[in-house]
Amino acid sequence: MLNFQANRRTMLRSMVGSSLLMPGIVSQLCAEEESSSFNPLAARPSHFPAKAKSVIFIYATGGVSHIDTFDPKPTSGGRDGSGKDRLMGNLFGAQPSPICGTLVSDLFPHVRDVMDEICLIRSMKASHFDHSEATLGMHTGSPTFARPSMGSWVSYGLGSFNQDLPGFIVIAPHLPYGGTQVYASDFLPAFHQGTRVIPGDNPIANLRPPGRSAKLQELEIDFAQQLNRQHLADRPTDSALAARMKSFETAFRMQAAAPEAFDIDSEPEHVRQLYGLDRKTKGPGKDFGWQCLVARRLVERGVRFIELIDTGSRPNWDSHGEMNEHKDLAYNVDQPTAGLIKDLRQRGMLDDTIVLWATEFGRTPTREGKNGRGHHRDCFSVWLAGGGFKGGHVHGATDEIGKYTVENPVEVHDLHATVLHQLGMDHERLTFRHAGRDFRLTDVHGNVVKELIA
Repeated sequence: MLNFQANRRTMLRSMVGSSLLMPGIVSQLCAEEESSSFNPLAARPSHFPAKAKSVIFIYATGGVSHIDTFDPKPTSGGRDGSGKDRLMGNLFGAQPSPICGTLVSDLFPHVRDVMDEICLIRSMKASHFDHSEATLGMHTGSPTFARPSMGSWVSYGLGSFNQDLPGFIVIAPHLPYGGTQVYASDFLPAFHQGTRVIPGDNPIANLRPPGRSAKLQELEIDFAQQLNRQHLADRPTDSALAARMKSFETAFRMQAAAPEAFDIDSEPEHVRQLYGLDRKTKGPGKDFGWQCLVARRLVERGVRFIELIDTGSRPNWDSHGEMNEHKDLAYNVDQPTAGLIKDLRQRGMLDDTIVLWATEFGRTPTREGKNGRGHHRDCFSVWLAGGGFKGGHVHGATDEIGKYTVENPVEVHDLHATVLHQLGMDHERLTFRHAGRDFRLTDVHGNVVKELIA
């Protein structure tokens, strides 16, 4: 007689190979993690009353120059101490926000118009000065070791409101530095890892298995579930198997829920214009309007954590030789980002949705190459909107040339602790036992920055 466990795994691998199951779901079916219930992704109560329910994390790959964007510095009047006059201030001009007065570069005129909704941190310090390490630090809290991503921690801590869609979705045309680790669950149960979506006509590859009718597919799933139930009957304490059984149902329902969520054709023309969908764009980030609009649709449908990555590991904002590279990149993302904030506000969703914009580090105040800037970890800018954060507020300050933080420094662990706090989670209590110790997103660091909270 054939070995039952081998039969079960063969069936599972066959279904994966024939594209019945989507990326981000596969590992949750194959993994052997423990689960406490038949529905490990169900929404769970927070540690204390939350101000926000969902997160949209916008990540700009490559290291955006703070000096040329959200912390503009004058083009003269400072020196870097090197004895060489290679200092460069903001190259693109800047104006104060018409509502709150926050100074923002002309690279981001649309975002500047919604700065009254934005809490700007000008005193961030990066976890590393190399791309991959700093990217992982911003996503996982650890620049040197594999750790679960922030989205995975949020999914683990709070679950999801929608059982027909993954609780953690990453919309990325290309992978950033750090690759799939930026949305991996690592030692957390695998169903908390992110599911990658690629902008375009086929956001989730092989969503519809070729050559299979819906009826045949349903019969296949029923057969697999019968095998699972038989297996579970002999092992009533195998909670991991119960979780995997639940995931079959989720994968099947996704085939109906996901295409509807990603279909923006039903959106009215004024919404398309708000996100700049019909503009002529080029180069990296050209699909960012689609990404932002889909993010709003996913939040509406109960997805807990959505990450938007504008470009991949090359080309991107890593402007070592020519800062004018920032122009097209900023043009492609500026209007969609502002449109997302306006749309959330108009729909009454901004109050309980956190929009976090970040990059891995800033860039040097001195020229590198012909007209570029190098990596700079000592200070850079990130911002948050909605979710109970102070709109129109600027936290921290840098010196006159943008080289060092001189007021209220914020570490990456502090940022993570503060985001978790607004979601109703104590970062010191959100832990997972692994390899003999309790791990957390903030490791042994991090403080909630209360000055950011309204």
